[in-house]
Amino acid sequence: MVSSGQAILLGVVQGLTEFLPVSSSGHLVLGQHLLGLDEPEMLFDVAVHVGTLLAVVAYFWRDLWAMLRGLWGRDEEAERGRRLIWLVLAGSVPTAIIGVLFRHDFEALFASVRAVGIALFITGALLLATHFAPPPRREIWRFGAGRALVVGFVQGLAITPGISRSGSTISVALMLGVERKLAAHYSFLLSLPAIMGALLLHLKDLGPGQEVAWTPLLLGGAVAGVTGLVALKLLIGVVQRGGLHWFAFYCWALGAAALILG
Repeated sequence: MVSSGQAILLGVVQGLTEFLPVSSSGHLVLGQHLLGLDEPEMLFDVAVHVGTLLAVVAYFWRDLWAMLRGLWGRDEEAERGRRLIWLVLAGSVPTAIIGVLFRHDFEALFASVRAVGIALFITGALLLATHFAPPPRREIWRFGAGRALVVGFVQGLAITPGISRSGSTISVALMLGVERKLAAHYSFLLSLPAIMGALLLHLKDLGPGQEVAWTPLLLGGAVAGVTGLVALKLLIGVVQRGGLHWFAFYCWALGAAALILG
């Protein structure tokens, strides 16, 4: 069982790495390995993901409000909201298919520190590739369903621990020529259905009558949410300045450490 101290530490790790392009799942696997936790605790995993989900909602509330207004409005903001709804729905299709069909195959990798190390090297390669991406030119009106499907497919593959969801989706969007701010915003808006779907699957798998230690759960979720907001603000600034590729070296260093530990 996760203690309160471990909950705070893992909450900080989850909050920072969920949004920074360095793989939260990979860090949690390594963190649990170092803390001597043999298996990830499902309820705690749910709690920290709820915290980061609330952080996304709080940070991107303007985009979410535009999407809501898109259901009835007729002005430019509402039109942008309708476009975002369409792009999020399109990108969620391949993510959902991969998540439903191959979820257990990917989750089996959580037991392998070596697999996390290899995946971190892949994440680093994707991040470095953004340094050579074409100049960003596609605003939301030129960001079509085809590119949304590609980004959604990559998000589905990011179920793999060590593959950063934010890093891989933003990197691919940038390489497809999507404008930097839009690439970052779309990546995190696309994460909302994926995170909620994963939470529902986790909740479905919880056994009846399971003993719940509420203090570590609440601590972990709250810490993950607060640190997540800080990480979001930092990452959006880095993406807009074109500095995403610098995270590649951290991923490679951590991947090398994971291979040594494994």
